[in-house]
Amino acid sequence: MPPGVDAWWAPFAYDGPVRELLARFKYANRRSALDWLADAMGAALGAIPVDVLTWVPTTVEHRRARGFDQAELLARAVAHRCELPVSAVLTRTDHRHQTGLSRSERLVGPTFTVAVPGSLAGRRVLVVDDVATTGATLSAAARAVRAGGASWVGALTAA
Repeated sequence: MPPGVDAWWAPFAYDGPVRELLARFKYANRRSALDWLADAMGAALGAIPVDVLTWVPTTVEHRRARGFDQAELLARAVAHRCELPVSAVLTRTDHRHQTGLSRSERLVGPTFTVAVPGSLAGRRVLVVDDVATTGATLSAAARAVRAGGASWVGALTAA
């Protein structure tokens, strides 16, 4: 469990066909599996009480190059299926991406702030991302969400 995260769900291992499917979604904008992934993520989550669902924002550079944020698409699809409120809670405060970094470099993790300080006081927040490898990104997101006042932080990844 990444530090700062109270519970974590991931319906798939990041291996084989799922790894290929996520790479096509993330890097080639192939969205045909989005509904399938969101269904599996929602089923893995179950009926957990959540006040707000949010996502780990990608770098501005990646969003600009790809034209979308894969974690946002997953979060919005999961929120729709699970009938949960979804909101852009986190702001990325660095421009360093995790892809291509060594394990020790990835362990540093990105940095985030809560878009509206104090807006999460006492709330249960679920943070969505596509993949977790070291857990550093989820941990960094959890730190920011807790600093924003959240009483509980869960994580949901596809793999």
